[in-house]
Amino acid sequence: MSVEKLRNLCLKAKAIAKEISKKEEITVVTHVDADGITSGAIALQTLKTLGKECEIKFVKQLDENSLEKIADENNFVWFTDLGSGQIDLIEKLKIECVITDHHIPIKKVDYQLNPHDFGIDGSYELGGAPTTYLVSRCLINDRTLSTLAIVGCVGDLQDSKFGMLKSYNRVILGEGIKENVLEKLRDIRLFGKQTRPVHKMLEYTFDPYLPGISGNENGAIKFMRSINVDPVKNGSWRRWIDLSKEEKVKITSSLVKLLMKYSYPIKTIERLVGEVYILKNQPEGTELKDAMEFSTLLNATARYGYEEVGLNVCLGVCKSISERKFEVAFKKARNLLRNHRKNLSDGVKLVNEIGIKEMDNIQYFHAQDRIIDTIVGIVAGMCYSIAKLNKPIIAFAKSDDGIKVSARATQNLVERGINLAEAMRLAAEKIGGKGGGHSIAAGAIIPEGKEEEFLFELNKIIGVQFKK
Repeated sequence: MSVEKLRNLCLKAKAIAKEISKKEEITVVTHVDADGITSGAIALQTLKTLGKECEIKFVKQLDENSLEKIADENNFVWFTDLGSGQIDLIEKLKIECVITDHHIPIKKVDYQLNPHDFGIDGSYELGGAPTTYLVSRCLINDRTLSTLAIVGCVGDLQDSKFGMLKSYNRVILGEGIKENVLEKLRDIRLFGKQTRPVHKMLEYTFDPYLPGISGNENGAIKFMRSINVDPVKNGSWRRWIDLSKEEKVKITSSLVKLLMKYSYPIKTIERLVGEVYILKNQPEGTELKDAMEFSTLLNATARYGYEEVGLNVCLGVCKSISERKFEVAFKKARNLLRNHRKNLSDGVKLVNEIGIKEMDNIQYFHAQDRIIDTIVGIVAGMCYSIAKLNKPIIAFAKSDDGIKVSARATQNLVERGINLAEAMRLAAEKIGGKGGGHSIAAGAIIPEGKEEEFLFELNKIIGVQFKK
């Protein structure tokens, strides 16, 4: 991490903050995922603290249609976790705004804070919510908002490359730890440590794929019993947080041995254990305690059009709404999460039925309208339980805007040279669509009927990336 880059980043954050401070009425426009919701919540909380007139809008994608609607309102806009890829349109429509985003920008402009402008990688060095937090800190200096910044970071998989947050994200993590609202622990990096029974946590782990355990409930239970860790105590399934330190070590070391037996790359094995991030002021055993589970809870609201529910959960954590309003939102979010898990399970079953087709460098399935476009990418990632690990998975689903394409890779594929963001962008542009995202996960919207052309182009591009 460069001290000079950090200084320049902070100077730019101050300049953006100064522009915001001049305005009395501001509309926050943000994305519909965990990073977008937390970014929007940080911006909204900041503006409310300043006493500004403000509102928030959530958008699936920032295209000409959505930007025209925003322009018609003639308000000053704070774009969070999006905007950098649409600067030409924003300028064409004369929208007065600031942008705090971490996706690759089409150009550098004065009203934008984006890590890429400073030679900082926005896919793992500084996320969307942390970028927004840097501006917020200049305006109100509320460092407890670092909790939301880290939740957004983890939701955007910023910690997946190294098994921990790195670089400028780590600076913000440090602020949260110093403020005594965040804690970092070295632990197993599997989802569900707070709320899932251990055998379910293991069953639903697909990156890395655990032979004999992933996708196999009986296999997960048998594994635990084979190493003398009882999955049940006093008639109840045990969660990870219910286990003793010795039992956790037993499970972790046995999983490492299992992966070594199947000749997994050392880097993959090393990522099994790393840092996890705990929100110290939240109740144990809930989705709010662990940043990974919190981000999934937020995704479960956003994917189904209930972004306001996720927003209110974030604002409740900030204690800026009534306790009653927070409780209602949290209950609704949990119900949505249960529904989300069922939909994901049904989605994997559907893919199992229709099958995954293979090309030289990619594998794919088309869900039509049987999996909603907002979760088809998550389903694609889960399908590594039934798909080959040596190729990216591409998923198609119908959407209001055309065909939604989602792509997922494993960290091992990224290390072999795969960059899905670049590949999806190039392939989509070839056939009149738009795409982007991150190396390990990306998306695109393409015209209906162009799926085969898209696959042809994408297969070529991924092939070149493998060769490099």
